[in-house]
Amino acid sequence: MLAGQAQKEVFVNEIAALCDALLHCAVKGAASAPPSAPVEGDCWIVAGGATGAWLGRDDALAAWIGGNWIFLAPRAGLRIYDLAARQERLFSDTWQAASAPATPSGGTMVDAQARSAIAEIYGILATVGMIPS
Repeated sequence: MLAGQAQKEVFVNEIAALCDALLHCAVKGAASAPPSAPVEGDCWIVAGGATGAWLGRDDALAAWIGGNWIFLAPRAGLRIYDLAARQERLFSDTWQAASAPATPSGGTMVDAQARSAIAEIYGILATVGMIPS
């Protein structure tokens, strides 16, 4: 095989790996240090104050592909699913996630239908990963 052809194959393989990492992006969670025993295809959010192989890569997505960490710089609007938090995250200058709202309680007037509707909305948002469940 020619040297130029080998470089092209490596480039094409890396592009395919990047597409695979982003197509259905789910991360294991956020961490500032790489895991000691990553599994092929693992993807993480690099948390602030990163160390080791992730040093200087804060907020990037780190994907373990072919025995190496490949880093993907997020753009505003990128959405991923955080498996540890069981919810979506959105990148807008930094990674953001919705907080769970307080469920209604107390008050001077109790409206059972309103509380039921709010609880149903809350359940739907948690089910689709928009707020933590």
